[in-house]
Amino acid sequence: MVSTRTTLAIFALSGVMVLVACGSSKRQNAYITTPQNSGVAAFRLDTNTGAFKQVLGSPYPTGVSPTSVVVHPSGKFAYVSNAGENTISLYKIGSTGAMTEVAPRVSTGPSPSQPSALLIDPSGNFLYSINSAANISSSGVLTVVTGSPYQTLGFTPIRGAIAPSGKLLYVANSNSATITGFTIDSSGGLTRVPNSPVPVGNAPNWIAIDPSGKFLYVANLQDGTFSGFTIDSGTGNLTVMSGSPFGVVSGTAITPVSSLVVDASGKYLYVTTLSTTSNVYGYTIDGTSGVPTAISTGSGFPIAAGGSAGFIVSDTTGTLVFVGNQTSSSISGYKITPSSGVLTLVSTTSTSSAPTSMFVVK
Repeated sequence: MVSTRTTLAIFALSGVMVLVACGSSKRQNAYITTPQNSGVAAFRLDTNTGAFKQVLGSPYPTGVSPTSVVVHPSGKFAYVSNAGENTISLYKIGSTGAMTEVAPRVSTGPSPSQPSALLIDPSGNFLYSINSAANISSSGVLTVVTGSPYQTLGFTPIRGAIAPSGKLLYVANSNSATITGFTIDSSGGLTRVPNSPVPVGNAPNWIAIDPSGKFLYVANLQDGTFSGFTIDSGTGNLTVMSGSPFGVVSGTAITPVSSLVVDASGKYLYVTTLSTTSNVYGYTIDGTSGVPTAISTGSGFPIAAGGSAGFIVSDTTGTLVFVGNQTSSSISGYKITPSSGVLTLVSTTSTSSAPTSMFVVK
């Protein structure tokens, strides 16, 4: 397939009352896309044990080849990107976590737009589809934002992240080895940051931003490295960290780096490798420079994951992280030791089919 410069589209939410859950709930909902069976699986997640319990009626049918799922901050709506048919599905979420699709599905643009990832801003006002964008009405329905879609000026945009402030958005362009940054205005519109796009390693595959919004990390799939940047909170400009890119596995062999996540405290960075014997690597983050330092191998790192670890995500409490294992069709759950960042395996859950994304919500 010939690579082309593709776009980012936006959809806006008007009139949605955001009811963010509060308190110390021990239960969360987890939603996982499984493209091979064109479905999204829903689970109840126990925060204390990391155990999953499948919601009655799950998995739920999606469009063809779902790639990403996000949930509105209110917990009332979920959105799934369907790469095989260039659409986004909307679901209402019931009190048990069950999903009901609301027709019709929304187009992400002329074929083959192939939406690869969805992002929702912290306010719940805008949904961004990597390859398109829109507004969300009080019923959760999407409407395209004026000015959308936006050019990333890179080839094959694949993943992205929105800063905690909700004012900056970054997209990884896989086939041009770059990251494109945008500022987000009050209407959801995007303006490219001055020094963007910036070069990274080959095949950037995942972006993580720390909770303070100061540091950005990129997994470089084909290099066996990850890149680190400091973020200018005003302009969105990225400055390369000292020592970046950072190697993960020592030696001459390249082990693909598939994804990364920063924990809720902002002290620890976790990185996954993509192979038949995948691992999770842990790092401490310098609070001033953002430079990562590998946690001692005596602490158990690297920690074994399942086959072909494609992604790592955090839960809403910041006490758990989950790894999606594609060839073993499972999710590995790990508890974080706050004082050291050490991970302990607490659960392994079958997804019946290879998972591609996961979203956890209270």
